[in-house]
Amino acid sequence: MHAGVHQAIATVWRLESARITAHVARVVRDVGVAEELAQDALLAALEHWLTQGVPDNPAAWLMTTARRRAFDHLRHRQMAEARHGEIAADLEALGANHVPDFVDTLDESRQPEMGDDLLRLVFTACHPVLSADARVALTLKLLGGLTTNEIARAFLVPEATIAQRIVRAKKTLGDAGVPFEVPRGPALGERLKSVLEVVYLVFNEGYTATQGDHWMRPALCDEALRLGRMLAQMAPQQAEVHGLLALMEIQASRTAARTDAQGRPVLLVEQDRSRWDTLLIRRGLASLACAEALAPEAGSYQLQAAIAACHARALRATQTDWARIAALYGELARVAPSPVVELNRAVAVAMHAGPAAGLLIVDALVQHKALRHYHWLPSVRGDLLERLGRRPEARAEFERAAALASNERERTFLLERADSLR
Repeated sequence: MHAGVHQAIATVWRLESARITAHVARVVRDVGVAEELAQDALLAALEHWLTQGVPDNPAAWLMTTARRRAFDHLRHRQMAEARHGEIAADLEALGANHVPDFVDTLDESRQPEMGDDLLRLVFTACHPVLSADARVALTLKLLGGLTTNEIARAFLVPEATIAQRIVRAKKTLGDAGVPFEVPRGPALGERLKSVLEVVYLVFNEGYTATQGDHWMRPALCDEALRLGRMLAQMAPQQAEVHGLLALMEIQASRTAARTDAQGRPVLLVEQDRSRWDTLLIRRGLASLACAEALAPEAGSYQLQAAIAACHARALRATQTDWARIAALYGELARVAPSPVVELNRAVAVAMHAGPAAGLLIVDALVQHKALRHYHWLPSVRGDLLERLGRRPEARAEFERAAALASNERERTFLLERADSLR
């Protein structure tokens, strides 16, 4: 029985913790305090459900308990501070927003508005006042429902490091007086950009792990997709939200084909496309169509999704429209210029116009400071040199790329390519 109760609590908490924390944060106006009160409700559930059984509506039970904790917190603050102006504001916060009992599932017929509690929590956790590492940790903790230990394992850092990041992040938000609200006007675009960056950073770490023994960490991809779908539901008129979701859906569709039976990486052009997830591809293409309908001028995520869609629509690698991909990378370089985008454009140009054309672009990037320790630069250069028949130079580039790679699977893969050229 105890095992079943623990499993029920874990499942409900993973599904509902973000909404519970978000509602409590609106009441108490402090993300750190809100998380503590939500955790108190979780502990209460553990105590009561073990003896009284799991209630019919566990999500509503947790929400009600957390709200009571929030009311108690405000009353204690009222007694301790006795500042009548603040008391009045607190009472107004309690009375102005009546929240009905929560149900286990969202009402799909209702599109949440931009002012919803959950969206406020997203924007608070991803506030630019926090460092990128802190935003990622806090987002996964508050919105992903992951434990500190799970986040630490995912990013291969000590649990104490993640715990400190989360504590510092909540303190920084409090010290900076970050309001628990969705920004308006021009600030919305800037803050939304920060939110999308965090979600995509989480996805990328899952899609191609920077360190460790595994090429991918699918659990992180799943969390990023969940957050992306949540954002698309909460901000349905934001084209780049749909663009990012489309990009992640299409990329995630390749997961099963990206490694062989031994867990070794498989390059995109060599993947068995029958193993691609057609449902994820359809969802991704639908999200891309939504983004294109909302924004005649494509943003960076929409352009990347369009590139991914070119691959998804090709039944075989030889059918890939490399000319269009190269053109899309050119547009991406205009919208979001970076040496990494230019390196990807070089690959597309090489596939369309030949390796010599791609190598001209890559050679222009060799001295770029930002790519000095980027292992994909010598890796791409090695591939182009190999295709041109310059095998000794290609081998040296693959060896240099392996020395720069921090992921063990990548390093082994690159060394194998170097050895094949001896």
